[in-house]
This record gives sequence, C-alpha cells and structure tokens, in this order.
Amino acid sequence: MKNENKIKIFLVDDDALFLKSLEIQFLDHGDFDIETFATGELCIKKLDINPDVVILDFHLDGIDKTAMNGLETLDKIKKINAEIPVIILSSQDKIDVAISCMHHKAFDYVVKSETAFVRLQKAISTIFKYQKLEKQLSWYMDRM
Repeated sequence: MKNENKIKIFLVDDDALFLKSLEIQFLDHGDFDIETFATGELCIKKLDINPDVVILDFHLDGIDKTAMNGLETLDKIKKINAEIPVIILSSQDKIDVAISCMHHKAFDYVVKSETAFVRLQKAISTIFKYQKLEKQLSWYMDRM
C-alpha cells in the first residue's frame, strides 16, 4: 500500500552507479517514494504519476547518444505539467550552465559533489516551504 505522506521523487540520471547511490541516500535519510530512470524519455512516460519533485541530470547521453538531454527533458516536463519542480543536477560547475537551466524554469541547479545530497535536501525543503506559503497566500487572497 502506498503511503500518501511520502514525498515522491523521480531521479533521472544515465550514470547507474550515481543514480543508485542517490536513491540509497534518499531512502536512508527520509520518508521518500523514489522512482529512478536512466533517460528523460522514460521519466516523461511516467509523469502521469505526478511526482512531487524531479531531480534531473543535465547531460543524459551516457547510455544513448540520441537521448534527450536534461534541458530538453526539463522543457518537456514543464510543457506537460509546469507545476512539477525540477532540480538540475550536473557535474558542470559553470555559471552559464546554471543560468541556462534557470531560464528553462528549473527550480534549482546542484553541482554533483560530495555535498550534492545535502544541497538536494535543502532544495526539496525549500520547495515545500514555498508551496506552503503559496497555499497560505491563496487562502488569504480568497478571503479578501
């Protein structure tokens, strides 16, 4: 039976070892429902499940050179459901790449490093605080 209180996270990365490591870290440090995908295409096919957050690798071409990259996947996710927060995860520590991701409506950009998991946790926490504030504001505005 699925626990409705769990945060549903889609992890999308073509690096199987990194993907498994990240999945284990999330399962060990919180009450998460995790689904993993090696390509953006596989993630897109399951968006009807409505994940709470998508953590998406920037490149995604390690397995299939013709696969959608992270930005293409991000654009498709936002076209299907603009409300799903997407965090881009990349080995590139370049400001222009981060800015490009934000222009494509990523919620955050996290560099793959030894602190990546902590940064992801903080970003997810921020997403839920922001969503709670939006609900409170909406409730307040409805009563005016």
